[in-house]
Amino acid sequence: MSPSPAATLAGAYFPGPRSENETWVRGEFQTVLDQWFDWRKGLFAGDPGSASAADRLSPERLRKREELSQHLAELCEALTAETPTHTPRYIGHMKAEVSLPALFGWLAAMLHNPNNTSRESSRVGSVIEAEAVAMLATMVGYDPVRAQGHFTSGGTVANFEAVWRARYRLDHWLSMGLHVAEATGDVLDPFAAAHMGWDRFRELWFDHDLTDDQLRACSAAVGNPASVWRRISEAARREYLGPVMLVPGNKHYSWLKAANLFGLGEDSLWSIALDAEGRLDVDDFERLTRLAESQGRPVLMTVGVAGATETGGIDPIHRLHDRLDRWRDDRERHIWRHVDAAYGGFLCSLLGGADEKHLSPDSAAALRAIATADSVTIDPHKLGYVPYACGAFLTRDTASYAVSAFDAPYLDRPELGDGKWSSTMEGSRSASGAAATWLTGRSLGFGPEGLGAVLAETIRTRAAFQAAVVEALPCIRFVDPADSNIACFSVADDGESLASANTRTEALFNVIHQSPEFSVSKTTLGPEYQALIARHTERYGGTADAPGLFLIRCVFMNPYWAAPDFREVLFPQFIALVRQALAGKTDRPPATDPRNTEAVERTEMLDCCGLD
Repeated sequence: MSPSPAATLAGAYFPGPRSENETWVRGEFQTVLDQWFDWRKGLFAGDPGSASAADRLSPERLRKREELSQHLAELCEALTAETPTHTPRYIGHMKAEVSLPALFGWLAAMLHNPNNTSRESSRVGSVIEAEAVAMLATMVGYDPVRAQGHFTSGGTVANFEAVWRARYRLDHWLSMGLHVAEATGDVLDPFAAAHMGWDRFRELWFDHDLTDDQLRACSAAVGNPASVWRRISEAARREYLGPVMLVPGNKHYSWLKAANLFGLGEDSLWSIALDAEGRLDVDDFERLTRLAESQGRPVLMTVGVAGATETGGIDPIHRLHDRLDRWRDDRERHIWRHVDAAYGGFLCSLLGGADEKHLSPDSAAALRAIATADSVTIDPHKLGYVPYACGAFLTRDTASYAVSAFDAPYLDRPELGDGKWSSTMEGSRSASGAAATWLTGRSLGFGPEGLGAVLAETIRTRAAFQAAVVEALPCIRFVDPADSNIACFSVADDGESLASANTRTEALFNVIHQSPEFSVSKTTLGPEYQALIARHTERYGGTADAPGLFLIRCVFMNPYWAAPDFREVLFPQFIALVRQALAGKTDRPPATDPRNTEAVERTEMLDCCGLD
């Protein structure tokens, strides 16, 4: 039987789990090195060298090279004990094999070491970054001509970039509202002012014949925030408590960091409730927004998640944005909308192709709605199969990207200077991640026939894994529905309490974790997942008598799952390992060994499903 298109792509664009592409990869590495060496030798050929041929062969130089070779060998040997994330047996966290286009692109750029802080220091790297940003923008549905963005060290910094820009915009509008209120004596509505929109901002700018200095004097971001907040309170004739961020309960930890780093305080981070499927509850978003309005607290941004860290779930971004559209169209309240698609953003590559059927209709609609976000976080070092560390931050247009200037004319201005140093949180930024993403886009492609086909197979694998495990082991309870390629499950008999199930699930995790055969991860869903926990336990008649749900987490993002042989070989092995653990028959020291008391207790806890 001929391989599927996804298997062909995985075979061509990845090293191979057993280094099947070794010969070709060695040749390409050598080609990159040859070109690099030839370029260096041919550039400024008349300049003197650092050493003569005799010097290069001197005993001292040879000794130093030998020392370096030994240390390099030590490092390489040490790294063989590193976690083998390239194999399909690794289903632990959000990392997997690196693609060959990404590896080649990363290596080629790293040898030249361009710093994308400016075009002066990165003539080519900065151009590659712009083109790679356009590729990602196209994938998520943005107009690549209007979209802006840059590469970061990861999703955390990309989320910070969104907060920075959302605060910049809100500060402009609120500063305008404060100036007008102080000039006219009208009562300031901080919520209305902070969401007035650029059209109203421009209108007020010209009506009041404002200057940059006048508006800066009303800015909490530019001036003394304590003083400006006091003035806002006086103009509003009520205490101003600052803006809030509306982030769902499945949020990444970076949002708490952002609230701290931007001086907003943890009180500013309002958690949108999750529904029984672990996704953002749109009605609770509405409730919180109205509560913020009643308290005169602007909404700095609303966040939807595409690919939650714990479960891979995709929030109903389309329904959230529909509500935000109503706030804008019916009430002229413009609220920043950000999508944290660090993990799931690349699933947009399935849209419009035959493999879109592997996404639920709601998930597909949610991914399409990313195109209406003001900003997006996406991590090529996750489902883009690019080497660490590589994140990306995108905005829909130039106005959303702006952060450096204060004056109104910035809306029509090109980016300041010849580089992005003034509009990125990180100063020096390597071009290697951008080059890795660029070459991946140029070869594998970010559409349904390229990366989309590979990712579709990982979703199919997750579904097949769930079906196989449930059929073999009825006491394994998966969290359903699953939106992507992440499967989470617990161990529970019919009618078992959550506390007991948690204990036995954790014991099973420990057995798998100690086994050299597979790598899985664990997570505990806390009180914010209360509705999901109740639904999960009700499905097997259990009682929710614990504050959280302990789950074993399996991430099927490895591209080699596209080859059916891996499912046929590895699924039964995983099931056998779990079966043996549940029956207390894993290979361990004898139960009478005093060193194995914990193993005896674990065996008692795992005896379920009628296995003996």
